[in-house]
Amino acid sequence: MMVKTEIIIIGAGHAGCEAALAAARMGKDTVVFVMDKNQVANMPCNPNIGGTSKGHLVKEIDALGGQMGKNIDKTYIQSRMLNTGKGPAVHSLRAQADKYKYAAAMLATLQTQPKLKLVQDEVVDIAVENGCVTGVVTKSGDTYTAKAVVVCGGTYFRSRCIHGDISRDTGPNGAASSMALSAALKKKGIAMFRFKTGTPARIARDSIDFTKLEEQPGDLDPTPFSFTNTNGGWEPKEQISCYLTYTTEQTHKIILANIHRSPMYSGEIEGTPTRYCPSIEDKVVRFADKDRHQVFIEPEGTDTNEMYIGGMSTSLPEDVQKEMYSSVPGLENCRILQYGYAIEYDAIDATTLHLSLEHKGIGGLFFAGQMNGSSGYEEAAAQGIMAGINAVLSLDSKEPFIIDRSQGYIGVLIDDLVTKGTKEPYRMMTSRAEYRLILRQDNADLRLTELGYDLGLITNERYRAFLAKKSQIEGELDRVAKITIPPSEEFNEYLQKQGQHTIATGTKLTDLIKRPQLNYDMLAPFDPTRPSLPKEVGQQINIQIKYEGYISRQMRQVEQFKKMENRTLPEIDYMAIQGMRLEARQKLNQIRPYSLGHASRISGVSPADISTLVVWLQTQTKDPVR
Repeated sequence: MMVKTEIIIIGAGHAGCEAALAAARMGKDTVVFVMDKNQVANMPCNPNIGGTSKGHLVKEIDALGGQMGKNIDKTYIQSRMLNTGKGPAVHSLRAQADKYKYAAAMLATLQTQPKLKLVQDEVVDIAVENGCVTGVVTKSGDTYTAKAVVVCGGTYFRSRCIHGDISRDTGPNGAASSMALSAALKKKGIAMFRFKTGTPARIARDSIDFTKLEEQPGDLDPTPFSFTNTNGGWEPKEQISCYLTYTTEQTHKIILANIHRSPMYSGEIEGTPTRYCPSIEDKVVRFADKDRHQVFIEPEGTDTNEMYIGGMSTSLPEDVQKEMYSSVPGLENCRILQYGYAIEYDAIDATTLHLSLEHKGIGGLFFAGQMNGSSGYEEAAAQGIMAGINAVLSLDSKEPFIIDRSQGYIGVLIDDLVTKGTKEPYRMMTSRAEYRLILRQDNADLRLTELGYDLGLITNERYRAFLAKKSQIEGELDRVAKITIPPSEEFNEYLQKQGQHTIATGTKLTDLIKRPQLNYDMLAPFDPTRPSLPKEVGQQINIQIKYEGYISRQMRQVEQFKKMENRTLPEIDYMAIQGMRLEARQKLNQIRPYSLGHASRISGVSPADISTLVVWLQTQTKDPVR
């Protein structure tokens, strides 16, 4: 069978779902392939969305018009805002998902999206002619033609699940592994390497002694992920608690006594593991000075008995797992429903991609998600929406849509992967973002929703609501700047209760808001002309006033960054530049940076190399570079 379409998405994990929905919503006939529709938006590891820095990505995906935030708002079973004891730059929303309802909701979204067709079949090859994609071939022998293909293979490419001496060529949870397509891509010269991740056992809820665990309830006033669910349009749900316990000295003894049986230490596993989510055996060996490690017991849904044992990912044999988990307080009589395992899979070298996520050697071929070297559902979804958008723009012969490092965490994520590459599964962290004070999760809509609207991913109704919110913020900032609070006995008494210095003369409201123990909401009783505003508007007023000096300083840094980014580079044979180190010339020739700023972030390119490049450009173009 020959089928003609415009865009093809391979894989319907978190990257594939966002890529497919973005392409279809931008008006292109889109086909998304999945080997098993029961694996759509699967959560084979921890069933949660968000967390430190990852919550920023979900908010940005939503601000652009993506689906992940809306979906978790429908299906969460617990919601918590992390890092509230720190500044707003690192506040991160995290929600525990009902993983079965989450997957079902995403499947329903795909199946009801106009211009999108879900096909249950395996893609075994990608057709390429004259250096450009022309379509794909399926295992059943069908050919689908398209000018853009987005590969979202996740952890399924030549995947292998291992625990103890048992090894199976399967994807997560025993799903089918994609062997043929991985081999086909290698034949086309696409560089690949092996990565490794893993997951802990699942245990029966009714076998846990909760009296020995520390309860961790959700927030009393939960915050939604999607900006469409703010301003009173969202009903918070009853939440289910998670729990905390710890490994013991006995746990560590069991692991160390059987470490030779771990595939990680026996040499059975060749893939590079993730640094920031190590297995429990890796933690015990690497951090021998610690007498215990945190263990999070988290429900996998409302209609299941399964509990996820966060912090105890393992690939030890089943008999060792039984003994090990039973040594943890509260789990003495635990019943294991699914044993933990490690999974190896093929990933590509992301430095072979443009910032648009299109392959440098094959036009129309895009890659997104974990196969680009990242880890995590959120990182995958962020790449997916960007690849889907850029696949559409490539068909329309338009410039690619790039979010730079000063515009969003999505920009930091993709720039890191494409510019620096990664030798281990990459995890997003707030520390990776240079401009994190202005890239907060609370202002993701103010940064990106207009861009999403221009792309056609934000509805007119949502855009009008966004403009109204923006206008309210601007109007209230202007009003507050003009307000002076006069001294009074009542107000000074209030200041003393808050541990604040009293005032003897009229004081600007903005100066009072900037005081550490005060904020915009607290001063409302002494601001009689204040209008009634939504909670999220008040939040913006408080942050923008309280951190005004820091934000202004960071904006000046962004201006310098933009100058470097805007100094575009022509096509250059870097090997011909005299005075530059060989490694730098090789790396520059490989990455082909688009600007001086981009060149400066390439691993192996030093500031001295950039100075040499600037001098060379000045001699070649007679155009002074500042």
